[in-house]
Amino acid sequence: MPVQEIKSLQEFKDVINSDSISVFDFWATWCGPCKVMGPIFEKFSEEITSIKFCKVDIDTQTEIAQEMGIRSIPAFITFQAGEKRMEMAGANPKNLKAMLDASA
Repeated sequence: MPVQEIKSLQEFKDVINSDSISVFDFWATWCGPCKVMGPIFEKFSEEITSIKFCKVDIDTQTEIAQEMGIRSIPAFITFQAGEKRMEMAGANPKNLKAMLDASA
């Protein structure tokens, strides 16, 4: 399933409040580690079809980044039915895969 780019706070809320499990990649175009993790996140989205994968550019979606308290990037957060389930920060593919496996 392709990664969905979140373009508004309402779209973000709609996704996190669904019954489906979703994971968000909070990133920025100027962030080197984010550029490394982007293709890995995309690859995981093709492998793990039980989770909805989304990306949030913290520079264009500042309201979402502020609401979520994003302090460092890349940051990855999973949600289900409006509840934050798991989160991690940093460019660590092994830890991201473990978090996704635990969430699926």
